Amino acid sequence: MNDSPSGADRRITVICGGVGAARFLRSLIRVVDPASITAIINVADDMVLHGLSISPDIDTVTYTLADAIDPDRGWGLREETWRAMEALRRYGDGDWFSLGDQDLATHLHRTARLADGATLTEVTAEIATAWDIDVTLLPVSNDRISTHVTRADTNEELSFQEYFVGQQHGVPISSVRFDGIDAATISADADTAIRTADIVVVAPSNPIVSIGPVLAVPGVHDALAATNAPCVAISPIIGGEALKGPAANMLAELGHSPTAVGVAELWSDLVDVMLIDDADAALSQGVAATGVVPYVTDTIMASPERSARLATSTLSAAQLRNGPIA
Repeated sequence: MNDSPSGADRRITVICGGVGAARFLRSLIRVVDPASITAIINVADDMVLHGLSISPDIDTVTYTLADAIDPDRGWGLREETWRAMEALRRYGDGDWFSLGDQDLATHLHRTARLADGATLTEVTAEIATAWDIDVTLLPVSNDRISTHVTRADTNEELSFQEYFVGQQHGVPISSVRFDGIDAATISADADTAIRTADIVVVAPSNPIVSIGPVLAVPGVHDALAATNAPCVAISPIIGGEALKGPAANMLAELGHSPTAVGVAELWSDLVDVMLIDDADAALSQGVAATGVVPYVTDTIMASPERSARLATSTLSAAQLRNGPIA
């Protein structure tokens, strides 16, 4: 393995959810050649709405790397219009999940190509090429997987988007399941990207519903076990909170510690090193007790400069897979 902090000439495979992973990838391309990066992306948020195949995490990563993401919402396209959604209200169709007019083109293309027999991997590559993205974007699987959560207060099962968007992730949950996971398989391209990587990175994404379904796909653990690459994770929890989304609440509701230690416990069988924020330096011993080497640094991507430092620190952390350097 090339141990230069810049990551030059190294194949970097990043396991991704949506917003946090997209921002990390945007940071990573500031310090390494984008062509050396492969993103393996969660598909368990995918859904069919208005007859259209929608892949929220794939699209968030795509639009972010294309510098086309809406910066305020963190999803969808900037300078979007909503005429189609407004027209749907005339027919009484629900508009709880809004699709912008430009965004609709992505879903129309994906739906048509899948109907033609193309795989989600092929369609994702076509969309990435259309947006001039040099990072290789791969769905973890070409099979249909769907995250469902059970409300703790009513015992009602909701699809992930009903929970996250419809309920604004404001209801407690008692369980999570990934429908279709047993019949799914890792895509051939994703399998190869993990097995041949020089570094595997688990991006700062929700460990339960973003990274969890990726790791649950049959074949992913086998590929991770087979690779010689160090696996470096970035904790999405800082000071007991997630910067965005319900990750901390979900961890607590499902019986896990909503801390960097809790995340390390979840991933201790596959992660060698975990970056934790300066604010959580006191948790280093707790992380180390799980068998994961802690690397304390600034993990908040609040500016381009801080983001680039996090990317460089992530690559440097790969050198610690066998413990801190004396």
